[in-house]
Amino acid sequence: MKKILLLGGSAQQIVAIETAKRLGYYTILCDYLPDNPGQIHSDKFYLESTTDKEKILEIARQEKIDGIVAYASDPAAPTAAFIAEKLGLPGNPYETVETLCNKNKFRDFLKNNGFNTPHTKAFDINDDLDIKGMSFPIIVKPSDSSGSKGVTVLKNADQLQEAVEFAFSFSRSKKIIIEEFIEKNHPYLVGGDIFVIDGKITLWGLLNCHRDNTVNPLVPVGKSYPLDLSSMDEQVAKETLQRMVTLSGFRNGAMNIELVIDKNHKCWLIDIGPRNGGNMIPDLLGYIFDIDIVEMTIRSAMGEQIIPEKYYATYNLHSNHNGYFQSIEFAQRIEPYIIRKEIYKKSGDKVRFFNNASDAIGIIFMKFPDKKTMDDIFTNIHDLININVY
Repeated sequence: MKKILLLGGSAQQIVAIETAKRLGYYTILCDYLPDNPGQIHSDKFYLESTTDKEKILEIARQEKIDGIVAYASDPAAPTAAFIAEKLGLPGNPYETVETLCNKNKFRDFLKNNGFNTPHTKAFDINDDLDIKGMSFPIIVKPSDSSGSKGVTVLKNADQLQEAVEFAFSFSRSKKIIIEEFIEKNHPYLVGGDIFVIDGKITLWGLLNCHRDNTVNPLVPVGKSYPLDLSSMDEQVAKETLQRMVTLSGFRNGAMNIELVIDKNHKCWLIDIGPRNGGNMIPDLLGYIFDIDIVEMTIRSAMGEQIIPEKYYATYNLHSNHNGYFQSIEFAQRIEPYIIRKEIYKKSGDKVRFFNNASDAIGIIFMKFPDKKTMDDIFTNIHDLININVY
């Protein structure tokens, strides 16, 4: 049985563990919290920090894993990439993931590659705080956190020191960035997930990010679809995201994104996380696109086919002789795969020998679990559908 190492066992990460088990993999979980709920669902559990690369590497080698996933976790994403690179497992380049997860490095990447980038300054905890030349409003954020933790927007310098201390308190590396705030030209910040296969974005899960100004206005309280952007601005966003994916070297898997379009229709990438989004974004996108994104993530990490194949078919109901329609009988063997029946004729209607599409008695839509079943049904379909014409 193939083994997969999952980094993080919070309530929102259980779905990744359960999906991996459903796909037939032996699940190994690492989490630093002794009371994490995921350990109950995994086959094996290690009480270890998911940011301790060397320790996780030791466990990965000991367990002889076949794949590794940091589902919906920015802090653990570099660890997963590090392990995958060291052990030659499916994954994205460690340098790419490290750049995307570190806000300071990401801003440098954007600037060096000609993307729209706000005026930004980076600070270590012992640096003098010099923001001369920056225009308010500004945003103060940790260089290495996610989920809007430690982030403050300031309209003036009155609470700058407090905002800086707040940001440092959420930074593991004790580094922060301060940048000019970009005003969006649309009702909601654009967020959500995209999915990349062989360097090409194949799923555009772009969503409206809703905020609540009665609490922390920077923390999303919900998502909605479809996207509230003009078609022109949406195209600009898509072109910018694909260019970012290509130049960053990201190859496969989910990416959580945040961006804005300004009044001049320019796209500004705010944050990119090389992992599935939190707050059950993959679940929402699953409803929208009728696809299991968690399964895609697990399969990608295991180097297997990423998009589960779906097998659909139609079949024109027809007669091989002229007459009058009486009834149609479907064998029990085919019924489970029929998802829709459209019967054009009623009892007593004239039926013609099937010579063209207009001679059809009706049409059925079918969905199959695999190609073998679909081929088997079509091979024997004349025995499975009885059309009574007298």
